[in-house]
Amino acid sequence: MPLHLNPTLRARLDAADRPLIGMWVTSGSPLVAEICAGSGLDWVLIDMEHAPNGLESVLAQLHAVSAYPVTPVVRVPIGDVVTIKQVLDLGAQSILVPMVSSAGDASAVVEAVRYPPRGRRGVGSALARSARWNRIDGYLEGADEHVSLFVQIETAAGVDGAAEIAAVDGVDGVFVGPSDLAASMGLLGRQTHPDVEAAVRRTFDAVRGAGKPVGVNAFDPVLADRYLAAGASFALVGADVSLLARGSEALAARFIGDGGSGTEDRASY
Repeated sequence: MPLHLNPTLRARLDAADRPLIGMWVTSGSPLVAEICAGSGLDWVLIDMEHAPNGLESVLAQLHAVSAYPVTPVVRVPIGDVVTIKQVLDLGAQSILVPMVSSAGDASAVVEAVRYPPRGRRGVGSALARSARWNRIDGYLEGADEHVSLFVQIETAAGVDGAAEIAAVDGVDGVFVGPSDLAASMGLLGRQTHPDVEAAVRRTFDAVRGAGKPVGVNAFDPVLADRYLAAGASFALVGADVSLLARGSEALAARFIGDGGSGTEDRASY
C-alpha cells in the first residue's frame, strides 16, 4: 500500500484563510517537542542554528511531532548543500535557511534543495526517511511537491534585496528575523526599535509584491499583532525554552520574591 506525506508549510499557507501561528522548539527534547505539537498551534520550528540539535535529535523530534496535526519546519544552521541534503533525507519537508541576504544566496539554497537537473541534491531515496525508503510512489519525480523552502532575511542587505530574493524560482516564502536584523542596523538587542519595525514592514511589502508569503518572529504580543495586521502570513510567537524560563521566574517571584531579576528585559527574541 503506498504511503502519503503530510502537507508542507507552503501547502498549509496556500490553503489557509488566516495567518499560521507557531513556536520555536529549541530544547532539543523530543518530549518537549511533542508537548508543543499537541498545543493547537499550526507549526513548530525545530532549530539547528542556535539550539543543541544534531541530525539524531532532529529525527527524534520529527518522530515525536508526527502524530499531531502540526507542521514541523527545520531551520538548518547554514545554507550548505550537505547539511540541507541530510536534513531533507531525515524527512524534513519544510526547511528554513538563515542569513540569506541576496538573490545569489537564495539561488544557491534552491539548488541544494532540488534534485538534478534543477539543483544539486544528492539522490538517496531508497536509503532515506524522506521517501519512506521508496514507499512514496513517484517521490523523485514529485519531490518538489514534497519539500518547501523558506529563506530568512535578517540583515539590512537582505531587506534591500528582499524583492529579488523572494522572486527566485524555488523560494516558497520568506521569514524575517528582527533580532539579527536589528544587530545589522547597529541596534543590537533592540528588535522592537521603530527603525527595525519599519525595515520589517518594507520587507513584507517587497516579498508580498513578489507574490510570496512572508513571516516574522515576534515574541512581543503587541508587536506580533501589528505584524499580522501588516500582512504577515505566518509568525513565531514564542519558544519552549523562553516559556520555561519566564514561567519558572514567575514562580520564583511569586513565592520567593523578585530579587531584581529584571525579567521584563527578557521577553523578546
